[in-house]
Amino acid sequence: MHQSSYLSSLLANTLKSNQVEINTDSKSLKSIARLKEPRDLFTLPKEPECAQEAARWPSECQVVDMKIHHIEVMPNIPEVYYTSSGKEIVVKVIGEDAGQIVYQYNPMSAVNYFTRSISGGNRIPPSCPVNGDLKFESRFESGNLAKAVKITETYYELSIRADLYTNKHMQWFYFMVENTKKGVLYRFSIVNLLKGDSLYNEGMRPVLYSCKDAVIRKIGWRRCGTNINYYQNDLNSIFSGEDEQNSTYTLTFNLEFPYDDDCVFVAHNYPYTYTDLQEYLIKLQNHPVKSAYTKLRLLCKSLAGNNVYYLTVTDPTEDDSNTKPKKKAVVMTARVHPGESPASWMMKGVMDFITGDSAQAKELREKFIFKLIPMLNPDGVIVGNNRCSLSGRDLNRQYRTVIRETYPPVWHTKLMIKRLIEECGVAMYCDLHAHSRKHNVFIYGCENKRIAEKRLQEQVFPLMLHKNTADKFSFENCKFRINKDKEGTGRVVIWMMGVDNSYTLEASFAGSTLGSRHHTHFSTIDYEMMGKSFCETLLDYVDETPGKLRLRSKIVLKLQKEGSSADEPANIELSDYSSDEGELSDLSEDEKRKREEYILTAPPPSPVIPNEKKNSQKPSQWT
Repeated sequence: MHQSSYLSSLLANTLKSNQVEINTDSKSLKSIARLKEPRDLFTLPKEPECAQEAARWPSECQVVDMKIHHIEVMPNIPEVYYTSSGKEIVVKVIGEDAGQIVYQYNPMSAVNYFTRSISGGNRIPPSCPVNGDLKFESRFESGNLAKAVKITETYYELSIRADLYTNKHMQWFYFMVENTKKGVLYRFSIVNLLKGDSLYNEGMRPVLYSCKDAVIRKIGWRRCGTNINYYQNDLNSIFSGEDEQNSTYTLTFNLEFPYDDDCVFVAHNYPYTYTDLQEYLIKLQNHPVKSAYTKLRLLCKSLAGNNVYYLTVTDPTEDDSNTKPKKKAVVMTARVHPGESPASWMMKGVMDFITGDSAQAKELREKFIFKLIPMLNPDGVIVGNNRCSLSGRDLNRQYRTVIRETYPPVWHTKLMIKRLIEECGVAMYCDLHAHSRKHNVFIYGCENKRIAEKRLQEQVFPLMLHKNTADKFSFENCKFRINKDKEGTGRVVIWMMGVDNSYTLEASFAGSTLGSRHHTHFSTIDYEMMGKSFCETLLDYVDETPGKLRLRSKIVLKLQKEGSSADEPANIELSDYSSDEGELSDLSEDEKRKREEYILTAPPPSPVIPNEKKNSQKPSQWT
């Protein structure tokens, strides 16, 4: 018997532990003990034909017994913003006293807090349309329509549901309309929104999905709506108890359906549900190649008992001799705010890229251990909340908490990061979000005042990301100030734990104001491409070749020279630098020319778009 095998066998028999495996390095004969890989803790089936685990709903929630599937096909050309004519009408809230309620649903509990959950929810059959009225429905994953009131044959007032166990956070909406009529111009008014300012006043349009278009023309989600307006409701409206601080707002728009008797979905942004995530993870773990370097684990259970998954993506190493430096971790999270679906599409772009077969993806897997938590708040996503979990609280203000039972995803995320810091170090943490009041994609970081030598280092990665995606990512929109009201966020708390590169990546619900994409909407492809660009920039950022080291040093010096600050980062002209600076001598003349053309065509710092508000308009009766 080989001596190293003998030593391993002897130690294993002596220790008699099922949790520790003993290996002996064949060269040094040094014994190496480590914990065994945990068993598969996830509950997703490994056989493609098996059904996935059903979402768990609060026991008071009804769920329509229907399968919803949306094809992922986007328009080939970016969809432009809506251009205001200045003549958009302002509709006064009328209410059910002067109209007919055609849909109403608000799950009620004996107590105003979460008590128990049911797998699949309380299943109910779909209802039939009444007469020629439009039929509304939202008792499905991420749906949240509370009421639809028919005012006329073509005008409907809609109210969306508050986050469960709260009376606020009305912004996200997602509902279904059936019994449609082609060629009829309908008007919808969502009358109980809470945000005082909105991108709907700066060109953003809702999204629409036609089931018939998906089958006939292979068209998926697209932007919709004309005569769009967003304004404050009359303080003497039907919403009693309002004051200036608790005003409600109306989003009103016209909509023309493409077919008769169609099933159409309308939403604030492209939905990405808990079921969508599970279907993606099933494909990933069943992939014959990707499953070799991708491991799916259970981080914890949510309050309702839904699975909070995390993915570990890295190239497996066979070198146990500890001669190589340990890989550092990169931690990314998404959907702590359930209404911010663009975060899931960006995370999908990250997962697609780092599990892909490109040379860059392979290098990233060789350099890092990726820990990805694609859906921190599955309960909120399932029930159609905008901001909160079933605790009725914003999870992204609870990272300083020690209450494990109330906020399990946050508690376990912090624990995982703490262990990673101790074991291998964390190179970067990034929490993915969406923004309802700003255009473009941008980053919130943490200003480093603790070490003078690291001043402005936190701005380097965002600036490089701007270089790589200059038509979507705005460095000028980035902020690095740590405000007191953000001290409980993941970004700030993880930074306080010692991770210098701790970021929040924000993507607009609307789109871009930059370069060739000026005033065009983001699609799911755009969000996914941002995830890809994040990974490519990360590889650029950690490159230790002399050219890249010089580049990063020059960026910091230039930022200092330009007076860059936490509140007003200085946008360095992109023509000053290339991410491949220092390596041009290795390129052919043709490659140099192409590189120079690319640098010269990069857009300058983006202009400031004036914020046009219409909230001063006075409501008038709609007829």
